[in-house]
Amino acid sequence: MEKAATTSAQATALACLDGIQPLLSAWTRTIFDFGETAWREYQSAAWYVERLKREGFSVEESSGGMPTAFCAHWTNGPGPTIGMYAEYDAVPGNCQDAATVKRPRPGLSEHAGGHTDPHSGLGISSLGGLLAAKAAMQRHGISGTLRFTGEPAEKVRGSKPIHAAKGYYDGLAGMISFHPFYMLPLCNTARWDTHCGAAYAMIYRFLCDEPEHWARAGGDGAPIPQAHSAVRAPGANDALMTMYMASKALRDSMLPHQGGWSISEAILTAGQATADNLPAGLAEIQYMIRVPTLAMAEQVTAVLDRNAQAAASMSGCRYERHWVSKSRPGLANHAMAAIAYEALCTVGPPRWDEAAKAVAREIQVNAGGAATDEPFLAEMEQLIAPQEAEAMLRRDLPPSQLNSTSDDYTDMSWHTPTARFYVARPALRSGNGHVYPSWVMNALGGIPATIDPMVTCASRTIALAALRLLEDKTARDAAMDEFVARTGGGVGGSNWIAPLCDYEPPIGFRWPEYVTTARGRDWWIPSLSSGNQSPQAAPSGEPHDRS
Repeated sequence: MEKAATTSAQATALACLDGIQPLLSAWTRTIFDFGETAWREYQSAAWYVERLKREGFSVEESSGGMPTAFCAHWTNGPGPTIGMYAEYDAVPGNCQDAATVKRPRPGLSEHAGGHTDPHSGLGISSLGGLLAAKAAMQRHGISGTLRFTGEPAEKVRGSKPIHAAKGYYDGLAGMISFHPFYMLPLCNTARWDTHCGAAYAMIYRFLCDEPEHWARAGGDGAPIPQAHSAVRAPGANDALMTMYMASKALRDSMLPHQGGWSISEAILTAGQATADNLPAGLAEIQYMIRVPTLAMAEQVTAVLDRNAQAAASMSGCRYERHWVSKSRPGLANHAMAAIAYEALCTVGPPRWDEAAKAVAREIQVNAGGAATDEPFLAEMEQLIAPQEAEAMLRRDLPPSQLNSTSDDYTDMSWHTPTARFYVARPALRSGNGHVYPSWVMNALGGIPATIDPMVTCASRTIALAALRLLEDKTARDAAMDEFVARTGGGVGGSNWIAPLCDYEPPIGFRWPEYVTTARGRDWWIPSLSSGNQSPQAAPSGEPHDRS
């Protein structure tokens, strides 16, 4: 696709972004250093809310009942409303400093949260595009409204199904969804037909709150219920482990071996008891099911429910299932994809200068590889047409599979025409078979020299796409006509999938988070620097002196 000529408003937006580039760089690093994880992004959300208010936006805090979500608006009179959004959740166990060596951010251990995708750059890219579009609207008298939502907990596909069910994507003329590239060929392109799939996530909670019935059923009859010689109910930990192992063992029988799918789990709570001979009262395990279709998600859920019931019955417990996410598969919109990709072609792919390459070479060496003249993937500075990327993506998928991979922007696509586009994030070449550890990608996402080119390119693309939708009624109408056709009549149409969210935001669980103690701010797994003893073995096998 050839570069399109920019309008006067688009030129203004690009100039605005040139002027605020140092700010975008600093802001990206700020969110990177917060490193807050799902449902606990308090500093990150507060930072966005304050920034948006300073920029003249009206902001609803805690939107959808989620404390770390928000919905912001700025209007320049009657006209179409264009949607953009920020994500800002990090991932537990990925704490990495913005440095060329493996080390956690100061004062933390590697077990704390860190940005992997990185959502720090994702959110600031969208914010930059938003502010540039606003500046152009003001200068050129373009009427319309900008809506900007803060989307927590994307890593568990948390906020968007809730926002969708509560109407936060209603009334939009279009939604612009950006994500740093995470797999080839989806690098500097837009999704065409094969959008992300469905996902269900839930927490199974096991409670041993009537352990006396276990002893009674066994005929123990001890007059003192807590006697140390009495039989004990297995308790919640045993229920959780039985559930864990049963679900692992039965995984091959949950779904056919076709149409890429995955199931992953995380233990949130275990025991809540000391190592006394008392049954553990509470244990919780979260499952995430990523599948192409809702029918597949329902089938896996039925198996997990049976496993939970059996595990609870065997362990003298009861169980509860609590929803974290019920997210729909994505809906394509070629008109929106073309708008996003045309904007990306106008901007051009990101470019990494010699300073960025010098950083990358240093990381190559520190990660056990060898420095190369061209340390980055060649694809990072190349555009690929959506149709071409689609053809390459489909080579590994069965013809019947309509959706692939996972992200909850899909819930937006059932309420408004949605563009999903990708811009290259920094990634190293893998020369001579050397495989780089995960800290490398995380570090590259925080170092300004390496992540700024992505943020600059993405923010420029978002601004141009938003202004195209605001200024070009023909393009806007074409996207909406396609949305209406694909849904069989628009929202509520014959082919439309309604929101699946029938649950409250799952904010009350023990999600990993930062805590404040007498030792200062720390992760929920204490870091060595917070005063804990080293876990390394003492010399000659002697135990550590704990005195």
